[in-house]
Amino acid sequence: MTVASQVKQTLASLKSIHAGLQNLAITSTDEETKRVFHENMLISEEIINDVKSRIGELEFEEPEYKGF
Repeated sequence: MTVASQVKQTLASLKSIHAGLQNLAITSTDEETKRVFHENMLISEEIINDVKSRIGELEFEEPEYKGF
């Protein structure tokens, strides 16, 4: 497995985690719990954006990985 494919697989996992946090934030009844899930959801968005940026760098450096 190439580095690019591992990074893309990590991105997919991060998106899944983000969706889970979002769901938990919506369905929680306790306000403190909602706040914690929401804060972590925002942190996961930042990480997702960083990983997307890294994928762009990888695809620029190694065009054969583009689109995989």
